[in-house]
Amino acid sequence: MSPASAAGAILLVTFDLLPVESLVIRGERDEQAVLCSKDKTYDMKIADTSNMLLFIPGCKTPEQLLTDQSLCNIFHTQVAGFANNYWELRRCRPKLKKLKKLLSENPYEGPDIGKDRSSVDSKYTTEDLLELIQASEEEILHYLQVINACKIEGYWRILEFDYEVKLVNHITQLIDSESWSFSKIPLNVCLQELGPLEPKEMIEHILLSYGKKYTDEAGEVYFEMNEDKICRTTAQMLLQNAVKFNLSEFQEVWQQSVPEGMTTRLDQLKGLALVDRHSRPQTIFLLKVEDLPEDNQERFNSLFHIWEKWTEADITPYIQDLCAEKQTVGALLTKYARSSMQNGVKVYNSRRPIS
Repeated sequence: MSPASAAGAILLVTFDLLPVESLVIRGERDEQAVLCSKDKTYDMKIADTSNMLLFIPGCKTPEQLLTDQSLCNIFHTQVAGFANNYWELRRCRPKLKKLKKLLSENPYEGPDIGKDRSSVDSKYTTEDLLELIQASEEEILHYLQVINACKIEGYWRILEFDYEVKLVNHITQLIDSESWSFSKIPLNVCLQELGPLEPKEMIEHILLSYGKKYTDEAGEVYFEMNEDKICRTTAQMLLQNAVKFNLSEFQEVWQQSVPEGMTTRLDQLKGLALVDRHSRPQTIFLLKVEDLPEDNQERFNSLFHIWEKWTEADITPYIQDLCAEKQTVGALLTKYARSSMQNGVKVYNSRRPIS
């Protein structure tokens, strides 16, 4: 939306959006409202103008008049309204943390849980999420893919973590027993073999979440499993019940716990776990980026509560999702942190006192 200047102190309000595109204002009473198109989210801020904005039904801009010479006549029309301010829009990150929180209230634990069938409390359809989440429809649907959510009986659900691990183990054990390559897992055989153990929809969901689907020349559907995702989930399983884990012991147990043929690497754990190389012995602990605050300043405050000083390599996985369009991690660090040298390494600490 942009005010286009006319003669004198009068501004005509024109719209840059196509007529078929709709805009929705989203936000509950305790939230700052945002404006959403089909695929983007915008912060809304009232901006004052010393000029007067006139609202005229069917008003044509000079550009529109030039394309339609038949309209080049003078018409008398009525002003429907006026204003001295307008909404200024600025592209912002979608506010998706609430979505994960809502789905986490009632994770799917498997078909044998009786209460899951009987209750619709804490279950959400796409329409429910569009009412509750401050993000565009495309951003919401993309994030549902990112968190491996699936639709069960019309409701979006995330799997309870232990149940998800159980499903992954079923698949990897079948791969091992059949001596399949991790790059060629036949869908039909998987469903036939594991169908008696778990719902086929859940087996296929895990294959889609942890692998890449493709079809061979004969039309058979296969999956190529993602080594990094499987190793990452295994690490989370090992770390979730430990405050801290001796790093060398963890790496040994971790490698022993993943399927044979897969290789674990610490860079698979970016945004999931943090290595403390200053402790003796070195340790590792669970720190998931999705558990940190969405607000920029609150995120940095939270991180500087954990460690007073961070290297750029350590802090990047925990702040890169905060970057706006064309913004870099370096720009964020310049704004919210202060750099210094420590033993020849650049480190960052808070610009403000941390209580």
